[in-house]
Parts: sequence; C-alpha cells; structure tokens
Amino acid sequence: MVMVMNDVTKKLNSLGEDILNDIEKGKNPGMEIPIRSLSNIIYNKKTKQLTLGNKKLKRSFFNVAHSKKFMQTLLVAAFCKSLVKENIHTSIRDMYYNLKRTFPGSKENTFDQQSESDPIIVDLEVMLNVLREQLRLTTDRKGIVAGNVVIRDRGDLIDWSKLGSGGWSIPSTVEEVEFKKVDADFVLVIEKNAGFERLHEDKFWKKHNCILIGTGGQAARGARLLIQRLSSEFGLPVYVFTDGDPYGWYIYSVIKSGSMSLAHVSDRISTPNAKFIGLTITDIFKFNLKKCTIKAREVDIKRAGELLKYEWFQKPEWQKEINLMIEKGVKAEIEALSHRGLKFMSQTYLPEKIKNKEFLP
Repeated sequence: MVMVMNDVTKKLNSLGEDILNDIEKGKNPGMEIPIRSLSNIIYNKKTKQLTLGNKKLKRSFFNVAHSKKFMQTLLVAAFCKSLVKENIHTSIRDMYYNLKRTFPGSKENTFDQQSESDPIIVDLEVMLNVLREQLRLTTDRKGIVAGNVVIRDRGDLIDWSKLGSGGWSIPSTVEEVEFKKVDADFVLVIEKNAGFERLHEDKFWKKHNCILIGTGGQAARGARLLIQRLSSEFGLPVYVFTDGDPYGWYIYSVIKSGSMSLAHVSDRISTPNAKFIGLTITDIFKFNLKKCTIKAREVDIKRAGELLKYEWFQKPEWQKEINLMIEKGVKAEIEALSHRGLKFMSQTYLPEKIKNKEFLP
C-alpha cells in the first residue's frame, strides 16, 4: 500500500530527465498530462469505479498559452522532490506561499493565487501516478474514528478504543499509518458528526464490534483512503449511513465509486464493496418519521434528477428511492430518527438493518 520514498523520487527524477532530454535534442520541452475533464471520465462497470480515459494534453515550454503552467509544474515538482528527500510534510497552503515570488525586473509572479498551485499538484498526481500525500503534501484533518484498533502513526502507538469522547482525528497521510491490531466485523461510516457522537456515546462500536468513522459531510481523501484500506486489507464490510437526500446519497457514491474530480485516484481511495444502510425515503414511512421530514427544494429535486442519470445509480433499488423522493417532495436528516427516541438509532434502526441485511447496493 505504501509507496517507498525511492519510488516517488524516481518518478520525479524521470520527469526532469525527460525535460532535459528534450532540451539536449533541441526539442520543445514538454510533458503529457491525462485530461481530467468530464469527457475523459469513464465509469468502469467491472470495478464499479470512476476512472480516467486515455485522452492526454501536451504542455510545452515554447507555447505562450502553456509556458507559465509549464514553469509552475516544474517548480512544484522540484519542491515535492525536496520534501521527499528530507522526508518531511507540509500543507498545500504552505507550499503555495513558499513558491510564491515575483520574477526579478518584472511584475510577474510565480503564482498569484493558491487556485493556481492546487491544480498543478493534481497534474503531478495524474502524470506520475502517485497520491498527493506521497509527494508529502497535506491538507487539514477531517473525520474521526473509534473502534477496537491499534495503529502506529509516526512512531506512536494509538489505540482507537481508548481516546475518550474524542476519537482519532483522521490525517490526510493515512497511507503511512501501520495497522498493528484490527478487531472488527464491519466498518460503519456516518456522514454527520452528530450521528457519530450519538453512536460513540452509546458505545455502538463496542457492542457491535465495529469501527465507527465520522466524515463530517463529504468524506475527505484521508477518510476515503482509510475506509478503502480497512476494506481491502482486512476484508471488512463497509456500511455508509447518510441523510436521506441527494447530497447524502452522493456522499455514499463518492465513497463507493469515487468522484469526477478525483477519478485519477479512484482505484486507491474508493471502496466498491461499500453498501448503503440509510437513510432512505422508504425508512420515513416504515419508521413513521413523516412529521420529521423537510420539504425538498427545487434544487434538491433537480439534483435527484441528476442522480437518476448517473450510471452507478441505475440499480432498481436506487431508482425506486430517488423517484420516491421526487414524487413525495421530501427529504430527511439522520437526526430525524431521534423522533423515535435518542437511542433509537443505536438500539433499533441500525442493529435491525444490519441483522436483516437491509442495504442498497
């Protein structure tokens, strides 16, 4: 799972050597970058993942439209090489400020905004087939975990079962974490922090021998990589629990199949075997939650219509739920389950669904 430092260094060196060879041969130095637009994103039915197609663009130095980005790409690549060599990490924000400067005798900057440097990082990811985190670039921590698991993280042993009410905060560099002990029957991923807190306080992970992961909305790359590792390395089933609306359902699909913006790393951070445990529109009527629904806005209905067309939502079960949401014009949040009692979620709803295997694919 972990790419050794030498492998990343070799790929960065190879990029530089190719540029140097072009210069020595009198050629216009350039690089080929896979295109990340919608036209080059493919849903692989076999792997159940979004992937990039074969289309590429050429970025060259002696092209006025490309020259600045060409320079920026080499700046970022050189910066990442120094990080890998020194075996240190830094944030993508720090990198932007470190590389931002004005060329002598001009008013031209290397980077004007971070919105220029961030896409360059992704360009390097797709060109070199590495993760941003393997280039030693990080982002803010997002997501929290609890369960009967012991890890080694940068030399420290951390027991996820003994962190009180807090849980373990998920870093972006999850691929560097070493699992020392994993005692669980499944992974339960919760979209909402409130849902995670409820289940954690009720010791759901202990009673049902599982790992709880709270994503705090759309799952960050670190959380998605952690979910994927627990599934692929330990064969753990993954159940995703979100709000009963198009945005919650899309959060599930990103965990399962990947996202369009990160299709180039779907094979490493998505979990095709993940299953959806709720909340569904059917649940609203099954558990008498009609008084706790929210009227769907026009934008919600529009988004639901978009999901209906996605290839990965073509299963009859999903078509039924999405159409039911459009027909009834309602949506519901995880917290609606509290209408049946504060512990209804942990003592009845989830245990029954897991026992009866009431999942959507």
